Amino acid sequence: MPDPKDSRFQETGFPSLQWEEEDLPTRPMPLHELPLQARIDHEMAILGAHHMRIVQALEKFWGHRDCVEYLQTLILSGGYKENQNRVGFKAEVLSALINLAALHRIE
Repeated sequence: MPDPKDSRFQETGFPSLQWEEEDLPTRPMPLHELPLQARIDHEMAILGAHHMRIVQALEKFWGHRDCVEYLQTLILSGGYKENQNRVGFKAEVLSALINLAALHRIE
């Protein structure tokens, strides 16, 4: 008999955040558990939706030390160049750049 005070068994209108043992094989996989290439592809897709030229540059540099330096420059400078009016990235793009820099170090 389930404990009525246990929040997993109370009807809240939302699915439980607890995974039962039998549900583990079919639960959605958290992003941090995905294989490395799947995580890289996910971050590149976020970047590609907003900045395709950055994705193309990253694909050329990926695996080289210059790639990390390029990512760090983008993160720290916000993409600002002297002849551009735009400064900074959207939050999801900045997050993708930071994640890619971290994933590149893993390789």
